[in-house]
Amino acid sequence: MKKGFTLIEIMLVVIIIGALVAMVMPRLTGRAEQARVAAARADIQANIATALKLYELDNGRFPTTEEGLNALLNRPPTASNWQGPYLEKKPLDPWGRQYQYRSPGQHRSDYDLYSLGPDGTESADDIKNWD
Repeated sequence: MKKGFTLIEIMLVVIIIGALVAMVMPRLTGRAEQARVAAARADIQANIATALKLYELDNGRFPTTEEGLNALLNRPPTASNWQGPYLEKKPLDPWGRQYQYRSPGQHRSDYDLYSLGPDGTESADDIKNWD
């Protein structure tokens, strides 16, 4: 007597796996984008914000718009007491683009920091440090 699976048994297993995938995939779709948005929020509200505050404590001011976030990695000529680098690597958002920085800010008195979000243009999906 030969032992093994029949074609019907194998097809049933394939159909069951297909049904499970069809039920689970819609729930997982969109999670990657949610994770990118959460990572951008964490960078803006905690990681880069902390580096900017340390820079301000050392130098008495935030980097200018012209100096940008690069001042957190490389000493700008106008920094009086630069103790950096304040970040380990160039701050890129989860979509691989540079975070936008303005100081003084247009929305806050100290600085505006934001990501252009998934679409890469200024729009409603931007992740920002105001509102």
